Amino acid sequence: MAEGRCMKCKKQVEIKDAKETVMKNGMKAIKGVCPTCGTKVFRILGKA
Repeated sequence: MAEGRCMKCKKQVEIKDAKETVMKNGMKAIKGVCPTCGTKVFRILGKA
């Protein structure tokens, strides 16, 4: 699974319900939710 930084918890968390997307500039990213607090977590992966 993917990990990302939760801005509310201020720590690395395992991204729940992770979905890979491609941003407007062509870079890949993963969107999901923090399993602890439910805040949106977003991680940029790099070039597609």
